[in-house]
Amino acid sequence: MTTPKQMEQQQQQVVKMKNSGIISYSGSPMIDDREEEMTRSALSAFRAKEEEIEKKRKEVSDKVQAQLGRVEEETKRLAEIREKLESFVDPAGKEVTIVRKKIDLVNRELKPLGQSCQRKEKEYKEALDAFNAKSKEKAQLLTKLMELVSESEKLRMKKLEELNKHIESLR
Repeated sequence: MTTPKQMEQQQQQVVKMKNSGIISYSGSPMIDDREEEMTRSALSAFRAKEEEIEKKRKEVSDKVQAQLGRVEEETKRLAEIREKLESFVDPAGKEVTIVRKKIDLVNRELKPLGQSCQRKEKEYKEALDAFNAKSKEKAQLLTKLMELVSESEKLRMKKLEELNKHIESLR
């Protein structure tokens, strides 16, 4: 059975823990400032990497677009030559050439889109894996913290009880 003095001491400990941020008023663990700062720092680093990746992707994309422009001009010239050659041989060659041009155009547009999708899927999976790993690590650390706090409380209560018995024996 707990004495009124022990109950008062327990209430003081709970108030100290609430004030120190170890537990919140709702009873759930609170994120301390260092953890929050580490989270912000990690998020900032992640954003910087994302911006750097996006910048490099844009540079490569611009180079590819410039090359595609040159290739398209050459393709047009070659198509015009092919069209002239085929018009001499086959009267339906003109329609075939038009369809081939459309196929080539769609094919050129399709290839970079597919590559972009694959690259972004890979980046997403890597970011998701990193996020899940950090979340798991955080959960483990929170569990460890709660265990340490619980053990600390038990030891303090034991010491308080021993002191109380010692005081009682002195009377």
